Amino acid sequence: MDSSFLTKRYQHPAPNILAEIGTLAATTKDAIDLSIGDPDFKTPDAVIDASFEKTKQGMTHYTEASGLPELRESIRDYYQDRYGIGLSVPQIRVTVGASHAMFIALAALLNEGDEVIVPEPCFSPYPEEVIVAGGTPVILNTKPEDGFEIKPTAVEALINEHTKAIIINTPNNPTGNVMSQEDAKALAELAKKHDIFIMADEVYSDYLMPGNEFVPMVKYAPENVITLGSFSKSYAMTGWRIGYLIGPEYLTSAARLVNEGITYSAPAPSQNAALYAIQHADEIIPPFAKAFRERLTYIDEQIKQIDWLDASPIQGSIYAFADIRKTGLNSVDFAQQLLKKAGIIVIPGLAFGEAGEGFIRIAATQPLDVIKTAFDRLKKLDPATLKE
Repeated sequence: MDSSFLTKRYQHPAPNILAEIGTLAATTKDAIDLSIGDPDFKTPDAVIDASFEKTKQGMTHYTEASGLPELRESIRDYYQDRYGIGLSVPQIRVTVGASHAMFIALAALLNEGDEVIVPEPCFSPYPEEVIVAGGTPVILNTKPEDGFEIKPTAVEALINEHTKAIIINTPNNPTGNVMSQEDAKALAELAKKHDIFIMADEVYSDYLMPGNEFVPMVKYAPENVITLGSFSKSYAMTGWRIGYLIGPEYLTSAARLVNEGITYSAPAPSQNAALYAIQHADEIIPPFAKAFRERLTYIDEQIKQIDWLDASPIQGSIYAFADIRKTGLNSVDFAQQLLKKAGIIVIPGLAFGEAGEGFIRIAATQPLDVIKTAFDRLKKLDPATLKE
């Protein structure tokens, strides 16, 4: 037997740049890793202790398939208290991270021939998840001269009778763009007009640069929005693999059926950790958010001091999207040379789609002194030598 026994799609898979960089980061010694979007902060001790205490008391079994009732209630209360958005508990189901939430929602929505609009640059699994769920991704290339904004008029030009949804991510990975409320409202009106869903990946909602505002998309089109949330970034809980899905009750009920044979429920210890975290969000999130603002401010200032680099406006998330086009190198070659010549690991923009070519993503997921060391090395580089 060999790979010919696999489904045709995976017999000769396309290169996965993001996965390859992840492997590189994990196996390269002494390099400064500014690639992977995993906050360097440890999960707060109080979150760990709350989870482990309940685990030691015997909460080591399956939970209800949609999640612990008290966690779903706390997510509901969080949206009410923070954003004034009223949700019912049946609209909320707990998932094994936001990507899991997206997949089971897509699998519940898509029939063969259905299309999903995917603005790029984007988190690279989006198009793949659409395909695996049985749909067809339709790529919308956003433009660097617009700060990679998603223009509602460009979205509408791609909508047809096969369109089922559009995936948005704000604050955005990798570009750092935060959708304006004017554009968010316009996109919501488009969704209502054309009877499509907005799948809103809002995992970076707590990380905003000064002068930017985040409002959950569900506020503007509650019947047309599927919210994908995660505890990974805001609470430094990436390894716990815990998130949630919010949508109309008929959608979340169908997603539960999809998930019956996949994970059934999220891990009980992770759910208990999430319960404590969201109930103490006002204590946990601000220090993390402050640290990322400081790091991104520094990165932005340093990029502006290097005449062969530029940066897309950094409005939120935990990333800077640096423009390398003046070097004359493509993003993959640049990233390879940066590792070879300066010992710095970044993600090539091509990993986020063709629209990301000419850029690299710099993750602010290292302490400020490490980031400073990286930029000291960058400033010493002669871009001409990167082509050698």
